[in-house]
Amino acid sequence: MKKNYVAGVDIGGQTAKIGIVDRKGNILARKVISTKYKEADKFITLLSDAIKELTVDIGLDNLNGIGVGAPDGNYYTGDIVEPTNLMWAKGKTIHFANELSKKLSGMRVIVTNDANAAAIGEMKYGAAKGMKDFIVITLGTGVGSGIVVDGRLVNGHDGHAGELGHTCAVKNGRECPCGQKGCLETYCSATGVARTAVEMLEKTNTPSLLRKVKDITSKDVFDAAEKGDKLAIKIFEYTGKIMGEKFADFIPFTAPEAIILFGGLTHARKYFMEQLVDSMNENVVFLWKGKVKVLVSALNESDAAILGASALAW
Repeated sequence: MKKNYVAGVDIGGQTAKIGIVDRKGNILARKVISTKYKEADKFITLLSDAIKELTVDIGLDNLNGIGVGAPDGNYYTGDIVEPTNLMWAKGKTIHFANELSKKLSGMRVIVTNDANAAAIGEMKYGAAKGMKDFIVITLGTGVGSGIVVDGRLVNGHDGHAGELGHTCAVKNGRECPCGQKGCLETYCSATGVARTAVEMLEKTNTPSLLRKVKDITSKDVFDAAEKGDKLAIKIFEYTGKIMGEKFADFIPFTAPEAIILFGGLTHARKYFMEQLVDSMNENVVFLWKGKVKVLVSALNESDAAILGASALAW
């Protein structure tokens, strides 16, 4: 069959999602494999086997290429560079594009940071379709970002541009796995929300359903907010305020048309979006007050990363 298809691969700390995608963004076949292996070669072999299996299953003899979104993936080198949440690459640099390409008879493989892949997916298929200047903020276990200026993804001279989650939100604040203190990620990720909950419970006597929960997660906070828990709602409002303050700092650098939120934490947006937008407009320089939209991804959450990665291959 004519080669009008690519593979999109989203690598996460627990699983890798793989999809065969056509030019219109239709995912024709998909598969999920574990990423919890100690050896990089074992994972890459299983990934290449999965791609071959999907290709055969839908009657293709080949693909145009493969796009990969991965934690700390480098667009220029094709490497995955010392990610903190991939067991088989922790503390190492894996020449991922080269190694996967070898196992697939030299097929072209493009690698980028997973948040950058999400930004490309939004531009080609989602909320940023038709935009040339925008920022995607991914709100998951951490906070990632993809920055697009004049229709082009910003990679920086070393391929690692766009780590907005590791800009300082609170001076001398919470310790971050990256080694710094006060990073945005430590306050506005799912993990950050849970940390805020623990701190507020310790510092206040406010009655809350969360006081009965051991090992609080962001989902616990969301569930409590859904039941009208005032402390849980306050936790999300605090999160939105910090996010808005940082967005106000980001805007002058690229003057984006929109900032697009993506990831699991967006399910709780009704509890933080108003505070986010108000805080952003209160703190941004007058040139952009009320001008930058804050949107939520238009892509299906389970498909977005695959589509973004596949867009790299095109």
